[in-house]
Amino acid sequence: MIPGGVNSATRRIGPPWAFDSARGARVVDLDGRDYLDFHAAFGAVLLGHADERVARPAAAAAARMDLVGLGVTALEVELAELVVEAIPCAEMTISTMSGSEAVAQAVRLARAVTGRRRILKFQGCFHGSYDAVARNVISPPERTGRWDPLSSGILPDALEHTLVAEFNDLASVQSLLEEHSGEVAAVLLEPTPHNVGALLPEPGFLEGLRELSSQHGALLVFDEVISGFRHALGGFQELSAVTPDLTTFGKAVGNGYPIAGLAGRADLLSEFSSAGGPVMLAGTFNGTASATAAAIATISVLKDPEVAFYEHVYGLGDRMRAGLREITGDLGVPATTTGLGSVFVTYFLDGPVRSYRDLLRNDDHAYLTFHRRMSERGFLMYPMALKRNHLSLAHTADDVDRTLEVADQVLRVMLRDGDLAGAERAR
Repeated sequence: MIPGGVNSATRRIGPPWAFDSARGARVVDLDGRDYLDFHAAFGAVLLGHADERVARPAAAAAARMDLVGLGVTALEVELAELVVEAIPCAEMTISTMSGSEAVAQAVRLARAVTGRRRILKFQGCFHGSYDAVARNVISPPERTGRWDPLSSGILPDALEHTLVAEFNDLASVQSLLEEHSGEVAAVLLEPTPHNVGALLPEPGFLEGLRELSSQHGALLVFDEVISGFRHALGGFQELSAVTPDLTTFGKAVGNGYPIAGLAGRADLLSEFSSAGGPVMLAGTFNGTASATAAAIATISVLKDPEVAFYEHVYGLGDRMRAGLREITGDLGVPATTTGLGSVFVTYFLDGPVRSYRDLLRNDDHAYLTFHRRMSERGFLMYPMALKRNHLSLAHTADDVDRTLEVADQVLRVMLRDGDLAGAERAR
């Protein structure tokens, strides 16, 4: 009765098919098997599953007020104050239910205020299911940088107004902006493209985008649905010291509750119809009480110096990445382990990795095999090529060490079975 048995195509990954419970860093499937969770709902779970510091206030908010759909609540105002305080570019903010909605609002707003039709995105960056951005994410070599829609049923015109540049390549951006001078409303990107693992911006790249966008009259939009609140309270823009005009956030802000948002310059967000402007802002569930309370509670935990969230997950991330580099190096496995903070990924290719074109060298068979075999041993890693793994506040150093021990065993078996093309025999 459900198409494919799942409510999102990315959930159809083979066993484990169905889950029964989740708490802390662990999930349990319907057969009673226990997994250490590094998928974390594509990174939406930041503190750990069912964290009581979030679940309690969310439940209390739902018990007090389910949904009114008029006016505003004190919770919405409190969250807005926290977002504006935390995110460097935020002078105003709105709430949405998903990252896709936040991006759709950003694109519509950018087109409205600039009077332009085109947007510019980057190969490998994913910005949700919104038609205008649903192209060129994990593209095969023959469609990289070319026509590569994510779905049928999209009007070609919606995608033809979206230009595709190469990450960490300012020349590709400049060329497109000059070719379409006066036509580009927004330059839109994940400042750390995590939808293809973990590409990191080279020094000067984001600064160059800021300058080029301003020169050509386009808005700079950071999609921090994944990186926002995960890498720093103010997102990657806090770490990079590059301030966009608009930013989306989501995934981690509610520790798994359905909430996201858009923030940015006050003059831009004042163009929404809620403030009397011409750009429609609507959504019955925007700012719903339980999700808003969850976001307030999550940010409060992230800000708590006694919790020391960022110190904890950065330490675990460094430990995991160093361990994976040591294992693959000792075994002679062609691999590049990278990431930032709580995100880690091992590409099965020789480095360096600076853009999506470098990822075309990834051994997808080895990548899928490694993640599948880790999951079979109780370490849940999403078995799709180029997808990342996440650590949460609930993970421990012992969890990392046990993961590394099993990773070593799995890679040795893969070497024995010939699943690692080009690797030397294990010593």
